[in-house]
Amino acid sequence: MTERVAGVPGIDVPRLSSWLADHLPGGDVPITGIEMLAGGRSNLTYLLRLGERRVVLRRPPLGHVLPTAHDMRREHTVLSALTGSDVPVPTPLALCVDEEVIGAPFYVMEHVEGRVLRTVEDAADVTPEQARALSDRLADAFAAIHLLDVDKAGLGGFGRPQGYMTRQLARWRKQWDASFSADPTAGDAVRASYERLVERLAARLPGEGVTGLVHGDFRLDNALVRLTPEPEIAAVVDWEMSTLGDPLSDLGLTLVYWTDPGDDERGAIPVGSTVTTAPGFLSSGEFADRYASATGYDLTDLDFYVAFGCFKLAVVLEGIHVRYLQKATVGEGFDRIGESVPILLDRAHRTLDAG
Repeated sequence: MTERVAGVPGIDVPRLSSWLADHLPGGDVPITGIEMLAGGRSNLTYLLRLGERRVVLRRPPLGHVLPTAHDMRREHTVLSALTGSDVPVPTPLALCVDEEVIGAPFYVMEHVEGRVLRTVEDAADVTPEQARALSDRLADAFAAIHLLDVDKAGLGGFGRPQGYMTRQLARWRKQWDASFSADPTAGDAVRASYERLVERLAARLPGEGVTGLVHGDFRLDNALVRLTPEPEIAAVVDWEMSTLGDPLSDLGLTLVYWTDPGDDERGAIPVGSTVTTAPGFLSSGEFADRYASATGYDLTDLDFYVAFGCFKLAVVLEGIHVRYLQKATVGEGFDRIGESVPILLDRAHRTLDAG
């Protein structure tokens, strides 16, 4: 059943309504509203109103989609496994792999009440004490992901942790080639910087260490938070890159996203949050220390993992930049994505230089 709801890119309202009626418990009510949620520069996220009820739908992006990316079944699997664990996640409700419904696979999950803190302005009402508590809770949630008993959770076959970093380097090189070759704005200087970085990372690949569940894109604005009655992480979202592997690769990317006061360069990268410059939030170093205390992991090689995080994010943003050039992005803020790529490559080199 549908009412007259204005369509949004990526959603076929009549077909979706029919599918919900057949596959979502309680889904046989009119769709009374659809709203694209903020963020989602990769997979697209929509808030659906079914009468008085609210649920959330996730689907892959439009246009240029890289091989192996945007696997809806994978997100649905990990959310199902984590429901009821120490890791707060939305409860998945239904999965659709039939591309005929809305043009791509998708899944539906419960709507979790919470706020996304992305900018300093978002935290205008957050006290320094609350900011400190949120930082601590975020580090604790991160540790809970990496310390999860994956076999007990039913995720023992979710990935191949042995040789993870070697495969990651090969995977993201392949993704870069697929995107860079389709980028008419690509320059020789960026290519040279990228190729030199790949050589340096390959020479520093760590041996086998600890393994666990890896989120793949963990940051404050990929979490829903609540401030009352006590500051908490209500849910960790955006699990599209999750797998089993080296948890320190997760930490490295998270620290790339984390903005410290005075980090002017970070403001030129239009993903992640700058809210952590607000009073009370931990610095990136303090966040790493909190994480290390919670997990007991050795962070001696953290510079490599931060550099690798810069490399991975540069590849991801190059793919988004190509989708923007193909006019296949939805929403605003994509016009300067491409400018971030050389900044991240340079930051990776400087991180390795500094040690």
